[in-house]
Amino acid sequence: MNTLGISAVRIDYAPYGQNPPHTHPRATEILTVLEGTLLVGFVTSNPENRLFTKVLNKGDVFVFPIGLIHFQFNIGHTNAVAIAGLSSQNPGVITIANAVFGSDPAIDPDVLSVKVLV
Repeated sequence: MNTLGISAVRIDYAPYGQNPPHTHPRATEILTVLEGTLLVGFVTSNPENRLFTKVLNKGDVFVFPIGLIHFQFNIGHTNAVAIAGLSSQNPGVITIANAVFGSDPAIDPDVLSVKVLV
């Protein structure tokens, strides 16, 4: 959908599969469940860092605001399918654990141990 300013993705989840905590720095996401049951949520920004979650079933819709950390988890015993639309043709994605624990070069463990309590 180049030049249209939007993008779309189909996400297939195995039983108990997940789309781990991540963020889209340049887009709001709207997710619609096509099959199955998903636990979804996002965390607000500092200083509250409040978690909002909801269990979604077939036909349910949820919005993840631009830039906020969010996730989806298939809590069902069967496969789940969702489709998501994003408000940018280049939304970007930052998977939180990969960015923090898989950076190159690595973040000094002393820096992480203060907040992550490693």
